[in-house]
Amino acid sequence: MAAAGPSTVLVTGGGGSGRSTLAAATARLAAESGLRTLLLAADDPHRTLDRLLGAELRPEPAELCPGLFAARLDQQAAFRDAAERLLGRAKPLFDLLGVEPLDRDEISALPGAAHLALLDALRTRSAWDAVVVDAPPVAELLAALALPKQLDRYLARLLPDEQRQAARALRPMLAAFAGVPMPADWLFEARAWAAAELAAIRTVVDAPGTTVRLVVDAAAGPQAAAALRSARAGLALHGARVESVTVNRLLPDGEDPFLASLHQAQQRQLAALEREWDVPVHPVAHLGREPQGWADLAALAAPDALRLAPASGQPVAGPAGWPVEDLLGTEERVLVWRIPLPGAERGELDLVRRGDEMLLAVGPYRRTLLLPSALRRCTVAGAALRDGELGVRFAPDPRLWPR
Repeated sequence: MAAAGPSTVLVTGGGGSGRSTLAAATARLAAESGLRTLLLAADDPHRTLDRLLGAELRPEPAELCPGLFAARLDQQAAFRDAAERLLGRAKPLFDLLGVEPLDRDEISALPGAAHLALLDALRTRSAWDAVVVDAPPVAELLAALALPKQLDRYLARLLPDEQRQAARALRPMLAAFAGVPMPADWLFEARAWAAAELAAIRTVVDAPGTTVRLVVDAAAGPQAAAALRSARAGLALHGARVESVTVNRLLPDGEDPFLASLHQAQQRQLAALEREWDVPVHPVAHLGREPQGWADLAALAAPDALRLAPASGQPVAGPAGWPVEDLLGTEERVLVWRIPLPGAERGELDLVRRGDEMLLAVGPYRRTLLLPSALRRCTVAGAALRDGELGVRFAPDPRLWPR
């Protein structure tokens, strides 16, 4: 696996599902298999990993056992580092306005700094064979993974590349009119720098070795299964690759009628997930106590349910890979954009066309999609969800479609 490139596993799930514990057990197993592994605490406000591992995790990776390193994200430091880079680029503007830039100690993290810290940490993963991330719940994780695409879209709208030449041509006239030099060059250079930074992060997020491992508590019942189904649709919408589903804290069978009934209910839930998902569904047994220490981590990883899967080598299936079916030669006379949304339900879908873009929402998850070029000359004629696939029908606009 190390020869194929770094492997990054984002371990996520609902609160109390045991994702922090399973992330630690996964990292331990990866290190034992010979991979130089980093365990990254990205969402552990109660320092569960500190108590579990018997060590105080800090921003700098520390080796806990041969091959296994661990670190905790520092949101404040990551935000300040990013702000310093950005403020350095904006120095010409501050000089123009006569404003003193902020010192590092004056910068405090804003809402969303956790997303920034996680993305910045993922970008520096090249020093490791495997990175196991104790990630936030699915909704927050997707908000972080979607951030580079959203910011890049905003930059493209606010400062289109084609306007740079026009700005250069108009700069002398604008400078004479306003009485101050117009900072066109550095503004577009800063935009190019920001685009390059976002592209570097997107390369890691979309890499074949970056996968999501979903954790669900076996005792959570039908509500957890419904949330997992919604999460599956959200992950598919954003092109995140799900590596596996881990069903945690499965009870053993026993003579006690109460425990036997719970065991049977959990086994039915496990069987339903195995039928529904097209990725491995791994059971992890309940230890009968709260996991604590290296011996318990070894016990959790004993069935190899937590072993890292090799990278597929395939790029993430995003909008560019979603097929457009040509039915213009049939009675329907439409183009159909087929969007895979396994787990989605019809009542959760919302679809809005805005110019060359389409806003698609699945429950709490939303994404703005740039339409393929052929569909930009069409009008939306309807949509249908069948077997986990959304088919959006487009009819050619007579004003834009060549005869």
